[in-house]
Amino acid sequence: MYYEDSLPPEPEMPISTAIPEKFRDPATGALRTDALLRAYQELERRMHRMVEIPGDDCSDEQRCAFHRALGVPESPEQYSIEQRHPMLSPDAEVNRLLHQAGFTPKQAQLVYDLAHQRVIPTLEQMAGEFESQRSLERLRDHFGGEAKWAETARQVQAWGQANLSAELYEALSASADGIIAMRAMMNSGEPSMGRTATPREDEPSEDDLKQMLQDPRYWKKRDPAFIAKVSAGFRRLSGE
Repeated sequence: MYYEDSLPPEPEMPISTAIPEKFRDPATGALRTDALLRAYQELERRMHRMVEIPGDDCSDEQRCAFHRALGVPESPEQYSIEQRHPMLSPDAEVNRLLHQAGFTPKQAQLVYDLAHQRVIPTLEQMAGEFESQRSLERLRDHFGGEAKWAETARQVQAWGQANLSAELYEALSASADGIIAMRAMMNSGEPSMGRTATPREDEPSEDDLKQMLQDPRYWKKRDPAFIAKVSAGFRRLSGE
């Protein structure tokens, strides 16, 4: 029985066999010091280019160095945000927070793009639903309650589809003022609105109103002042 300290020592590996092939002379097997030196210099250059990932307790200087290496601009004012929607113009406070968090220009642009693709449609849908509900309540009040409004809606629909172009009927049906105007036209028995009143020079004509209905300010942006002008024109032409 042998004890560990009595075992014979393992033979050491010859230095020549521990040298990678690229650092050995293929003819003699000797160490190529020139190749080893070049590899060491390249390793040093790479280490100098490496940036340490900052931890929670890092200094501001370390964090700034890391951000610069990623491509984060020197200040939030240097973000060049491409505006995709009128409601999404670059915001100084948002950009400051993005810069503080280390967002690159592409990442900052992505935040605005996602808001355009996801948030704006949701807000527009919510606004449309709110406007529809408000218009419905207004029509119920205007026509004297739920039952009378339901009957009026059926009559106006039948009259509008029979007497108006599909384009004009669809545009008028999109607003409470348009439905009220159709009801007035139906009661007067005048399919053409222009017969009930002659517009002044400063007032839109029937053709003008039809064209205004196609304007994005009316059916898309829902510009209050523009809608009010169209609604007033319909009420005037329908005799209200």
